Amino acid sequence: MSPIPSSMSAVIQKFDGYSNTATGPVIENAADWLEAAQIPVPKPGPGQVLIRLRTASVNPSDIHFIKGEYGQPRIKGMPAGFEGCGDVVATGTGAEALQDQRVAFVAAGSGAWAEYIVTQAQMCIPLRPEISDEDGAAQIVNPLTAMAMVDIAQGAGNAFVLSAATSQLGKLMCSLGRDLGLNPIAMVRRAETAETLKELGAAEVLATTDTDMMSKFAKVSAELKPRVFLDAVADQISEQVFCAMPNVARWVCYGKLSTELPKLTQMGQLIFMNKRIEGFWLTQWMMSTPPADQMRVVGEVQARFADGRWKTDVSERLALKDVVPNLATALKKSDGKVIITP
Repeated sequence: MSPIPSSMSAVIQKFDGYSNTATGPVIENAADWLEAAQIPVPKPGPGQVLIRLRTASVNPSDIHFIKGEYGQPRIKGMPAGFEGCGDVVATGTGAEALQDQRVAFVAAGSGAWAEYIVTQAQMCIPLRPEISDEDGAAQIVNPLTAMAMVDIAQGAGNAFVLSAATSQLGKLMCSLGRDLGLNPIAMVRRAETAETLKELGAAEVLATTDTDMMSKFAKVSAELKPRVFLDAVADQISEQVFCAMPNVARWVCYGKLSTELPKLTQMGQLIFMNKRIEGFWLTQWMMSTPPADQMRVVGEVQARFADGRWKTDVSERLALKDVVPNLATALKKSDGKVIITP
């Protein structure tokens, strides 16, 4: 194994804290928030590991974060990026069992868009050899969210609604829902994606650009009676869908892709139909779920990637040196995930 250098390439944040904006996970120029830099390689402390990067993924939460719109403050000069895959090349006290292992990780000490990352050992998952580095880079945030949220839906009936269904997470939820005997009702922007989603497991696909969309949804809702809406968009159409759902429906917001601020037009439904609106954040799920249950879910996630039931669709690969000039353009491709490599 090659020696660990004293400095490394990284894509670092230009600002601290929050921005008090709500412009969504869209950027026109990454240089407004990020810059390429040479910084010291971090050292692992007790319970931590140092990981040499193989691949990192770009999620909407990453873009919210670098813009100061996420639920955690930025730290100026620290690498961006929440999630990736790499090799453990050094460990702190108590983390020696992970030495030399290839792991999926969530960055908890320094960001994933760097040649080396320090994170807590408990935020690492050793990867099965059948799992590719690209699947490894997207092994935690989307898959665990899919497992947790479809579990919510499974406990509430035989159908559920999901928005942003053509996203990587949406595809995972359609497939998982089908395998569990549920009927995913997929909301998309473009009708031409319907066939692909139905092949993955969607029972119905509705395009939000269709002027007749709400009347179509009313018929589907009356037939399938979905009582959980897993929503990453959170716009006025989302509110209309929620209002058209049957009693005791739950609107579970896990993202804010739209900059539109929806108005609640039928507040009485919260009282007389026992409906509710709530949020989902994977970090809270991980803190509240017993370790044994988490390991069971992680095992199922890896099994699904290993046998091909799930896969990561990749739209663009960017080397670290190309992230700042090219990330905005890469994110405009809607058919897969952006993967970052050293």
